[in-house]
Amino acid sequence: MNGFHDSANSIATVVSTRVLSPKLAVLWAATFNFLAAFFLGTAVAKTIGSGMIRLEYVDQYVVLAALFGAIIWDLLTWWWGLPTSSSHALIGGYAGAAMARAALQDHVHSIFAVIIPQGWYKTLIFIVVAPVIGLVLGFLFMLSVYWIFRRSAPQPVDRLFRRLQLLSAAAYSLGHGANDAQKTMGIIAGALYTGGFMSKSDMLATWGHLHWPIILAAHAAIALGTYMGGWRIVKTMGQRITKLKPVGGFCAETAGAITLFTTALAGIPVSTTHTITGAIVGVGAVHRLSAVRWGIAGRIVWAWVLTIPASALMAAAAFAILHRLG
Repeated sequence: MNGFHDSANSIATVVSTRVLSPKLAVLWAATFNFLAAFFLGTAVAKTIGSGMIRLEYVDQYVVLAALFGAIIWDLLTWWWGLPTSSSHALIGGYAGAAMARAALQDHVHSIFAVIIPQGWYKTLIFIVVAPVIGLVLGFLFMLSVYWIFRRSAPQPVDRLFRRLQLLSAAAYSLGHGANDAQKTMGIIAGALYTGGFMSKSDMLATWGHLHWPIILAAHAAIALGTYMGGWRIVKTMGQRITKLKPVGGFCAETAGAITLFTTALAGIPVSTTHTITGAIVGVGAVHRLSAVRWGIAGRIVWAWVLTIPASALMAAAAFAILHRLG
């Protein structure tokens, strides 16, 4: 579902600029989503798996309810065509389910004891910082390209950036796979921990003997989901925010890829959706501010704000139902 919902992040720019057909674009993105398994480590997975929620509050029902909340929110926002963050839906669901368990089994005043503040600070800060970095880099790259090619004829420049956009789309898909698949790894590790297949020390330190099976399973799943494609969101990302040409697609994807590589290495679970949306807005703003459809952008921002609390509430309700059923 993460790959399906977020496939728009990887392919919207390259499809909207007509550099690749939709079928080739999803195949290209899915391939590099999977190859990302061999790059950038597992720092984000460690943050999600053991750096945000105290493991003593996690059991198999918390994991199940967390996934339920995230999947329902992803399906709703896919239906509405809104490019929200699957990552934030996942961590929101994880927190909501764990808090519901604390409230039902201990006391309502203990719900915030499940949270590890250090893991949440950087995640919440980067809800704002990641799209701003994408926006600034996209704006600067677009401005630089205009200045470098200011005396060049449009057609040769267009042909050049059609080729370059294949590289930038591949780089962005690597960043997307490395960041988002790692979040799923963290949840898989949580499920294995609650089932007794992984120790707490494995999660906190080495990831144990299940290291590569977890990595390959998560990347294979996100690649398959990307190949299925969430076309409603592709339309919003690639056409409704601003009109893109190959040069703009290249600048947006490059800005997004740099942001994702940096945050993945730092172990910060950022939203790939927020990052590429900010980059697309930055590219569109180079032409003129009116080139960005701010009404659409405003709807997207509201969906971003609501994602964590909405998925948390859905996951908490799911846990309460499981608890009620015994």
